Amino acid sequence: MRLLLDEHFSPRIATQLRLRGRDVIAARTEPKLHGVSDEQLLALATEQQRVVVTENVADFVELHRATIVSGRRHFGLIFTSPRRFPRTARGIGRIVRALAALMDARHPDDVLVNQTWWLEP
Repeated sequence: MRLLLDEHFSPRIATQLRLRGRDVIAARTEPKLHGVSDEQLLALATEQQRVVVTENVADFVELHRATIVSGRRHFGLIFTSPRRFPRTARGIGRIVRALAALMDARHPDDVLVNQTWWLEP
């Protein structure tokens, strides 16, 4: 499973996951992803066969629905909550552990095609 972190996440999360051998990029550190729309972000993630990790549930649920209705596909959405994973130093550790655990529980090639998941601590 390959991840793309939406721009509201600290790039330190991607760095920590890469140090654990995971294939993760952060929108904040990728110049071509700066300021793109949610639709463009999902399209780029789909091109790269990446699962999008985001807190932006409302917009991405709608994009998920539109993708399914149109007969297209995406490679998955993982939703998080700032309440469960606060944007603090401690929160970074929590989300890194939770994402690593999710990735460990699934086969590396087992993407979440057209699925949505809520990340749990």
